[in-house]
Amino acid sequence: MSSTKYILGVFDDPDEMMHGIDKLQKNSVPIYDVYTPMPIHGIDAKLGIKDSRLGYAAFMFGCMGGTTIFTLVYYFLVHDWPMDIGGKNFFAIPDFIPVTFEWTVLFASYGMAFTFFFATHLFPGRAPRVMDLRATNDKFVIAIDAKGNVPHEDINNILKEAGAVEVKHNDRKYVSYE
Repeated sequence: MSSTKYILGVFDDPDEMMHGIDKLQKNSVPIYDVYTPMPIHGIDAKLGIKDSRLGYAAFMFGCMGGTTIFTLVYYFLVHDWPMDIGGKNFFAIPDFIPVTFEWTVLFASYGMAFTFFFATHLFPGRAPRVMDLRATNDKFVIAIDAKGNVPHEDINNILKEAGAVEVKHNDRKYVSYE
């Protein structure tokens, strides 16, 4: 565990938390992260978080799956074991489309699942990293790195003015479930 200190502002209402983010940013207090029990519209833009690139990864996995199965089917049905069925061409592309589509979806879905787990460090068996356990249930938490230039009392006052029900100092980086 890291010994870095964090100041946590705990809010009951998401609107008050958004107001707290505005006040902190207006006073040039850097926000480490925000933890919420549900998605909140507009919080990514407010915190300056860039759009995810997972869509590009999905496209690449889909292309890889479609190319892989199209190549395999072409090799098996045209070169390795060509069969004359009803006088059709050996290379009948419309016959390849259903299996190509299915493998495209299969590769994209499995590739995205593995990419998401890799990017977010949510491997099976790993303990989740949470600043305050209540953020997974009903509270909204703003985490501020205490090593900033702003005095701690000023940050505490800003959070209290914004409507925080609790301001606490966390000595550990993450809370474990153990």
